[in-house]
Amino acid sequence: MTAEIRCVESAPFAQNSYVLWLPGRNDAVVVDPGFEPDLILELLAGEKLHLAAILNTHGHVDHIAGNAAMKHAAPTAPLVIGVGDAAMLTDADLNLSGPFGMPVTSPPADHTVGEGESISFAGMDFDVLDLPGHSPGHVVFLVRGTKPLLVLGGDVLFREGIGRYDFPGGSFEQLATSIRTKLFPLPADSVVYPGHGPVTTVGHEKANNPFVGENA
Repeated sequence: MTAEIRCVESAPFAQNSYVLWLPGRNDAVVVDPGFEPDLILELLAGEKLHLAAILNTHGHVDHIAGNAAMKHAAPTAPLVIGVGDAAMLTDADLNLSGPFGMPVTSPPADHTVGEGESISFAGMDFDVLDLPGHSPGHVVFLVRGTKPLLVLGGDVLFREGIGRYDFPGGSFEQLATSIRTKLFPLPADSVVYPGHGPVTTVGHEKANNPFVGENA
């Protein structure tokens, strides 16, 4: 299976949102809508797609700021987040927008997920992995059946980097263990679509990541 995936980068944090759909279908999934949801809505309109679901990898404000606009545009599209980060959606202090002086909240989750669960939207199956360390309830979504495997990674593993672990609930030990035990066993050609920066592969990070790679 080949899925179309487009990245929409949002200011001011250069955060990556993703729109995924299957060729020939008219429904799509949006992952981590950020501070510029109009760009996502323009992409959906341009491709003649309707929104089937909103997936949040975690609850930090730069990844949820566009949730309200997505729900306004598609009220029936379920909002999905890891159970451990669900409270961040509706609490500006927990999602870190309050402490930065720009309080933002999101509609509450319609569905929460955790390790080992699978969800299906827009003809695609997503397997859920718990990868705490950047935030307590951070999850990663694997798009099952794609070749190479698509990994919607949020702020866990970046190209030759890792997510911050100095926020409340963060832990380098948790983050490193999460990556090494959950992501590095995936096929080497698995493509990681991160929350910031360019795409990478599991094999590249296993060999080259200075924080969690083989030579770290």
